[in-house]
Amino acid sequence: MRTNPHILEINAQNWLKHIREKLGQNITLADMPEDQLFSIKALGFDAIWLMGVWKESPASREIARQDKTINDYLAKTVPQYSKQDIAGSQYAIYDYSVDDNLGGNEALLKLKKRLNDFGIQLILDFAGNHFSKDNPLVLERKELFVYSDEEPKQKDLFYQTEKGYWLAHGKDPHFPPWTDSVQINHFNPQTRDFLKNIIRKIVPMCDGLRCDMVILMLNKVFRDTWGAFVKEQAPAEEFWPQIIEEIKAENPGFVFLAEVYWGLEWEVQEMGFDYTYDKTLYDRLRFSTPQDIQGHLNAEHLYQKRSLRFIANHDEEAPVTAFGKEKSKAAAAAAYTLIGARLYTMSQIYGKKNRMPIQYRQNFGQPDEESFQFYKKLLEITDSPCFHGGQWTIRNPKPVNKEDFSFKNILCWAWTQQTTQKIVIINYCDAVSKCIMPLDKVPSAENMVLKEHFRQNETVLSSSQAKKEGVLLEMQPFEVKIFSVDF
Repeated sequence: MRTNPHILEINAQNWLKHIREKLGQNITLADMPEDQLFSIKALGFDAIWLMGVWKESPASREIARQDKTINDYLAKTVPQYSKQDIAGSQYAIYDYSVDDNLGGNEALLKLKKRLNDFGIQLILDFAGNHFSKDNPLVLERKELFVYSDEEPKQKDLFYQTEKGYWLAHGKDPHFPPWTDSVQINHFNPQTRDFLKNIIRKIVPMCDGLRCDMVILMLNKVFRDTWGAFVKEQAPAEEFWPQIIEEIKAENPGFVFLAEVYWGLEWEVQEMGFDYTYDKTLYDRLRFSTPQDIQGHLNAEHLYQKRSLRFIANHDEEAPVTAFGKEKSKAAAAAAYTLIGARLYTMSQIYGKKNRMPIQYRQNFGQPDEESFQFYKKLLEITDSPCFHGGQWTIRNPKPVNKEDFSFKNILCWAWTQQTTQKIVIINYCDAVSKCIMPLDKVPSAENMVLKEHFRQNETVLSSSQAKKEGVLLEMQPFEVKIFSVDF
């Protein structure tokens, strides 16, 4: 993949449902139409994160179909929904083989080859913290899980198997347990070997792994959550460094993405992960000030380089709803013009206003044309080599006078590559703001041409005056400008 790659998250089951209904044919992943793959490449994506390809859990499906929260939400947002369209959670995995509805392992391998031929890499999920509660292993190898032979006091955390012992549900310490899952015992060396063998098994099927809830597998987090329920002590080493090193030694281009929060991103990056979720940026774009956003972007350069930027994924509200229409565009321009990997979702590009439960299998429908055209343009702009091979630097806009502090609302950074510079400037507030945009380099010619990509207009300036005085800008609420200067 390119430096600062563009990654598209697609719900595998929904994608196939969409294409099947469009074609009127019961195809598998192997039969994905050529124009679908071409359109993804044409938009400028380096990789697809194909979410939810693994074998569905029957128990998880039944739990989801009876779940009141899921049904009430669907009844409100999709009144015509059918319970038959509710599936099991893609993260309560029954088995690490491709679901039959998608065509099985062979279909996925054929799709991978076709994607690779287009220059697109395939990323799949690995959920190392838990399996589905009906996974066959729960009756065959209880030692792999957090279990109790006696009825536990915390009954809400456990369920009883037909063999009489009790197994813990998967759990984030800040939330109730996932009742369709079973918690893996990360302190058991046998469990670790078992998980590493799963990774070795699925690596040939893809070009990268998006690793779910990596934080829950860290020794200190697992100890604090489950230490009272397991007899083993914390291992001397973390799970991830050895297996990542092994896989990368055999597959140098293989990519590991980590879902991680709680300020543990840098720690996880040091374990060998190529990219870690930048939830801090998401939260600051959504809830904080431009100054707070810029403060986050002043973090160490290598940390920034290994951050996965996003304003949408299957866990977050749809951007249009979470941010508002215009602010979502400004947030997208900010996130996707930074150093690091850039994650989009199909629903986001289609302009969907509601985040559906991941268990709901839906046709993508028709895209909102305004949203689609915005993201198409943004992807086109950031497809430039400058945004991938250039040098990224934060810029500090200047005030137009001593009384006007609106310049503090403006975010600005630049990308420089050889004879080209891209300057991103965003008024990240709901009021008109003014600033002087500084220029560190200008053409040697008497005049310079400042090209603005979104509006496709040009401004001719005196090179010497622009370098001395900068460029005066008046920005509308949440307005985005991306300039190009050639030297």
